[in-house]
Amino acid sequence: MSAQSEGNYAEALQNYYEAMRLEIDPYDRSYILYNIGLIHTSNGEHTKALEYYFRALERNPFYHKLLIIWL
Repeated sequence: MSAQSEGNYAEALQNYYEAMRLEIDPYDRSYILYNIGLIHTSNGEHTKALEYYFRALERNPFYHKLLIIWL
């Protein structure tokens, strides 16, 4: 997550995509998808961000951080 906090979004996305390939736990996958959505939001790619937020909610419907986005 340090690449994301440093603003290196391209590297962070690659790290998250790799994590998605390896992770099997639905809750952890929802967290990864949420962070991918945050990066797309930061890049102004709102439609793509929403896609990842929806995917995160599908895996964990109780993900409160995502519900705040919709308010």
